[in-house]
Amino acid sequence: MSLTDEAISRIRALIQSGELPPGARLPPEHQLAQQLGVSRNPLREAVKALVVARVLDIRRGDGTFVTSLEPRLLLEGLGLAVELLRDDTLLEIVQVRRMLEPAATALAASQISAEQLDEIGEHLNAMRAACDDVEKLNHHDAAFHRAVVRATGNETLSTMLDGISGRTLRMRVWRGTVEAGSSHKTIAEHEAIYNALAAGDAPLAQAAALMHIGTTEAWLRSVLGDVEGSHGQDGNEDG
Repeated sequence: MSLTDEAISRIRALIQSGELPPGARLPPEHQLAQQLGVSRNPLREAVKALVVARVLDIRRGDGTFVTSLEPRLLLEGLGLAVELLRDDTLLEIVQVRRMLEPAATALAASQISAEQLDEIGEHLNAMRAACDDVEKLNHHDAAFHRAVVRATGNETLSTMLDGISGRTLRMRVWRGTVEAGSSHKTIAEHEAIYNALAAGDAPLAQAAALMHIGTTEAWLRSVLGDVEGSHGQDGNEDG
């Protein structure tokens, strides 16, 4: 373990133990270095790394503080990581979404409020109105699913699913759907989810969400198959 990694580990231990709770100000650098048993340079690098990870927050002229450590902060980088993944790994991400989101949708159906249902309905209506506008469909699609999962009351789950949904992948799916003239079918899948939520039917909501995400997975598999097929043809021609 490098000295920087060791400093990171020791700061994390202070946070996990509660000695440095959320919102706490870190001791002055020389004092913290002495407390951790590390020199100042590795400590500075450790602080920089934990700032990037949203564990610490440097406030100019005021000091360095532990953040709120809320899921939306700590898992914020997940979405950026997903955007950088290659297509074959994106398929794994969609599979993870298929495991989590239907269960989340079922939970939402059992406890969704009238206000939350209204919000989801508004995004559904906006999708119907957009129809062939890829940008608007993408925006309201993301907002629709975000509102559904937020109705579970589980912030960690909401942040994770929002992160793995992948804006770029979602845009590609909608663009392909619109080009194929089948956006109405995808909107109908959203309607099925909404209707199950409105009925408070958890099993039906889970099934509707599973079918919807299955459509995305099937689309991505077909795209990957086309790419692999074209590579194979190129190879044959070269041979």
